[in-house]
Amino acid sequence: MITLVTGGARSGKSNFAQNRLLEKDDVVYIATAKVEDSEMADRVKRHKNSRPSSWRTFEAYYDLQNALGEENNYILDCVTNLSSNIMFDLSKGIDCIDDNLQNMIEEEILKQLNQLVLKIRKENKNLILVTNELGDSIVPENHISRVFRDIQGRVNQKLANISDEVYIVICGIEVKLK
Repeated sequence: MITLVTGGARSGKSNFAQNRLLEKDDVVYIATAKVEDSEMADRVKRHKNSRPSSWRTFEAYYDLQNALGEENNYILDCVTNLSSNIMFDLSKGIDCIDDNLQNMIEEEILKQLNQLVLKIRKENKNLILVTNELGDSIVPENHISRVFRDIQGRVNQKLANISDEVYIVICGIEVKLK
């Protein structure tokens, strides 16, 4: 079973995803954040403290299929961090990302996610993907932010299409979309 959970920043989507598996011990939390400053270190610490200690953590945004083990349940939190990390790895800080590079970035993001999804399906396991809904706000002021929003929007659409269930979380309240 593949479940996609989307919503805005601080909407409660991570809590919703974790609560769906709270009673299970065979859970792997796939953490995609890159810790580069004290603020992110604090966020990661809060996330770790919010989940059961019996859950295994796998920290990566490439080769996600390597997270799979004996456990049957997986949470990837979050797709948006994964996407931004890959985007910045591949764009190497340039100011303008042309269409070819945008396509390359999107293809790499989808490749990483598809490898995980295929292995989850093959091994008949469960995966909850947490992602941010970025299309409900104003158009970003700068080019890089607009490119990221566009790539993430298309990635989210593709993930929703291949997911068995899709939820949006708003103000801590989940709404089933699919």
